[in-house]
Amino acid sequence: MRESSADLIRLNPGSGSDALRVEAFERDGDHIIEGVIRGDGDAFIPIMNGVPVFLQGDMRPDLTEFCKKHGLALPPGGANPHAEGQAETTVTFSDKWRRFKNYGLEDTHKEFLFGWYCKKLGVETVDDLKAFYRGKGTTLEVGPGSGFNSRFMAENVSGRHYAVDISEAAFTTFGNTRDLENCHVVQADLMHTPFDDNTFDFIIADGVLHHTPSTRAAVEALYKKVKPGGQFFFYVYNKMGPARYFSDQHIREQFMKLSPEACYEACEALTDLGRELSRLNAKITLTKPIDVLGIPAGEHDIQRLVYYNWFKCFWNDAFDYETNNMVNYDWYHPHHAWQHSREEVEGWLSALGVKTFKFTDSNPNGISVLLTKPE
Repeated sequence: MRESSADLIRLNPGSGSDALRVEAFERDGDHIIEGVIRGDGDAFIPIMNGVPVFLQGDMRPDLTEFCKKHGLALPPGGANPHAEGQAETTVTFSDKWRRFKNYGLEDTHKEFLFGWYCKKLGVETVDDLKAFYRGKGTTLEVGPGSGFNSRFMAENVSGRHYAVDISEAAFTTFGNTRDLENCHVVQADLMHTPFDDNTFDFIIADGVLHHTPSTRAAVEALYKKVKPGGQFFFYVYNKMGPARYFSDQHIREQFMKLSPEACYEACEALTDLGRELSRLNAKITLTKPIDVLGIPAGEHDIQRLVYYNWFKCFWNDAFDYETNNMVNYDWYHPHHAWQHSREEVEGWLSALGVKTFKFTDSNPNGISVLLTKPE
């Protein structure tokens, strides 16, 4: 981390106290690789591998060697503040982002991924997307994964960009963005980010909030961090038709019990099916909708028909086999993966008092929301 990032960081957000001291034990240029952030008293937040780690309870990494190395008293343990399943979901994504550190950073990925961001945010081109970010000051991405989108945002926003991840993806993001002076990475739970309310001009949480114990609570927690007049984008899983919903629940119940390695192997059969269906390059036309299964009338690609209505068997020729398989793993291994209806999400916004928002139809699997917080 850079010391310049510390002025927005709070050990106790909302307390009014911001007298933080940053102590560096090891530096690399202007980055603190190992060190601590202190407030009042003896409590500290460790900086490990360039990232301040705000995790508490059982989610906090073992600090025995860190404290021994730097002559620090080992902090007390404490209860895990997370609902059941959060630690298991964190294991899923820590493993994923250790394996796929370059996801989104390679040219073969960018056209697909940033084209998808354009659809989600309701802009036409990547140039329009850059212009959208140039209008933002202080920004936050929650769940940055490899950091490819945090990198893109930091390169285009007018102010500073922060990235927060509960998993070891925080270290992957740091490695992929450390050359950008305005990009700062923190490892923390999105329910307890180390920032005051009303801090950010724009927050993005793409495909993250449904992996928490409560999607609605996660939306509410991040909404508090948006400045009045600022914007918040989130993408959550859409509630699919009954056949797809049943299959998702059935497969996830089996796959989430597996180790990450075993789950990748189990997903290969689904990935193989997706690839072979895609190779058919076949289409059919339904003259009548199958309302009982939520399948509309019209022309359907065979692979997409199965993918959207029965079970996830992702395949995209722009990706290599391992990346395609990772997308299926990403769907079926996390312990939490809630699906929601548009009406349900609209109810959350109404309860928050949000008046200005838009939904974009980026794909049938998800709900994309861009809202503006009232001033």
